[in-house]
Amino acid sequence: MSQHSVIRRVTAPDIRARKGGDKIVSLTCYHAHTARLVDPHMDFLLVGDSLGMVMHGLETTVPVPLDMMIMHGAAVVRGSRHALVVVDMPFGSYEESPAIAFRNAARVMKETGCGAVKLEGGARMAETVAFLTQRGIPVMAHIGLTPQSVNMMGGFKTQGRRQEEWAAIEADAAAVAEAGAFAVVLEGMAELLAAKITRAIPIPTIGIGASAECDGQILVLEDMLGLSPTVPKFVKKFAELGAAIEDAVKDYATEVRARAFPAKDHVYAMAKPAGEKPRVTKMSKTKPN
Repeated sequence: MSQHSVIRRVTAPDIRARKGGDKIVSLTCYHAHTARLVDPHMDFLLVGDSLGMVMHGLETTVPVPLDMMIMHGAAVVRGSRHALVVVDMPFGSYEESPAIAFRNAARVMKETGCGAVKLEGGARMAETVAFLTQRGIPVMAHIGLTPQSVNMMGGFKTQGRRQEEWAAIEADAAAVAEAGAFAVVLEGMAELLAAKITRAIPIPTIGIGASAECDGQILVLEDMLGLSPTVPKFVKKFAELGAAIEDAVKDYATEVRARAFPAKDHVYAMAKPAGEKPRVTKMSKTKPN
């Protein structure tokens, strides 16, 4: 392979170095096919535990098992070449102790080939973030609306809309930055608070329902493509593929029932019997001029 044909993957230090620079672009991704489509345009791909809701019909991310994250993470790594792949640590795989978090995160890194993991929680998870990063595992943090805590929050509720809530959330951001996280996702957060945190901490902030001032943005791929039946307020639909897919499926069903598909162009002719000599066409004799 030519040295010029090798594509260098984005790394966690590359993302960290983008603080205050060019905007960081990201989407969630759950399988190899979509990874191939979006990879050239992304700085990192997040294999989010949102896949439990988007792909498997779960009501929350809480039931998602570690094996499911590993399976989808490996597929995204196989389907991509350029973007950093970050895999979510699912609920129950990292909270018990830093040592257990390391064991499970190391398994994710080894079995998927990803370049980093993401875990939810601010100050309460700072010790774990430090433990992992000191042992060679890049960590992206996640604060604000943390979906794995939906049962404690009483639903998917925007954070920081009252100023008395700001101090705790700002402390979370400072704690994960100091612990060694290379970036932090700010989800479902009042715009002014997200902007303030972005200016205050030395690592990139990745907004989702936060602020345009964040160092980067992320959305769920299926949400922004118009494939999800309902989406949060912060989602802009950049396409309406759901309607296009439904139209295509309807046309397919109509053609099958009308016996119009498959047509001649979509079936295979019989092979010629073995040993059969090709026919030779005699050339007609022509009279000389």
